[in-house]
Order: sequence, then C-alpha cells, then structure tokens
Amino acid sequence: MPYIINEKTLALKREAKQTKILELSKEKVVKEPLKEIIEYNCNINGSTFEGRRRGSSYLIGASYKPPIILDEVKEIILIPTHSSQNQNCVWLVLENIQKYYINPHHEVTVIFKNGQKLDLNVSYANFDKQVLRAARLESSLRGRKHKKYL
Repeated sequence: MPYIINEKTLALKREAKQTKILELSKEKVVKEPLKEIIEYNCNINGSTFEGRRRGSSYLIGASYKPPIILDEVKEIILIPTHSSQNQNCVWLVLENIQKYYINPHHEVTVIFKNGQKLDLNVSYANFDKQVLRAARLESSLRGRKHKKYL
C-alpha cells in the first residue's frame, strides 16, 4: 500500500524511481513513484489528482502548477515546486512550512516547523508565488467551512 500523506508529512521528492519522504521526526524512502503516491492519496480522499488540480484552479484562478487540497478535513494542502510532470517536482505540505528564504546559491531554503531545512532548486519569486497560491486556496477552503455554519 502506498504511503499515506498526513499531518506529519513535510515534503515528498522523487529519487530515481522511488520517493523520499520527509516527516516531522524522520525521513524514509519508499519504492512507489511520487506520482503514484499523490494519485493514491487523492483517490482515498474522494477524488483524482486531475479533479483536485481542476478544483484548485477553479477556486484560485491558477491553471499552471496549482496547489491541491489533498485532505479537506485535515486541511492538508500540497504545494508543487514545478509542474507535476517535471522530474524535479517536490511537493510540500503548506501547514508545516515555517519560513523560507533565498540562500547564497540563489535557491530557496525552506525551514519546517520542526527546524528541518530543505534546499530547493527554484527561484524565490516562483516559490513565493506558489506559497501565496496555497494560502489563497487555504483561505478559500476555510471560507467555505465558515459559510457552512452561518
């Protein structure tokens, strides 16, 4: 059974035909390809990856590299660093990002809530845009929940 993304998941990145998973307390490598893990997690949460992608695009108006709501109940939102088709795409869990900055190599260093760091080969402007999109998606999700109780 593929890995189940949860509140302890920090990031998922492709390593050859396997996937490296960073969690709050450990790192592990699983044999399943990253795309298969993302698809499986979308499916067990009631949709397909494409359905999640389209839903996010509709809610925030971004059609290229949209973040996705993976689990609406647990509010797990995944942020892609590249197109999901790109071999270098890393997926990060919005809730576990504490801060990020540009490092001396002109890459982005992400610091997670547990203090762990991850260097990403992306521009700061592009990564910042992805985080802002994810924050808009999170706001949209919370707005829908709030309307439900009015």
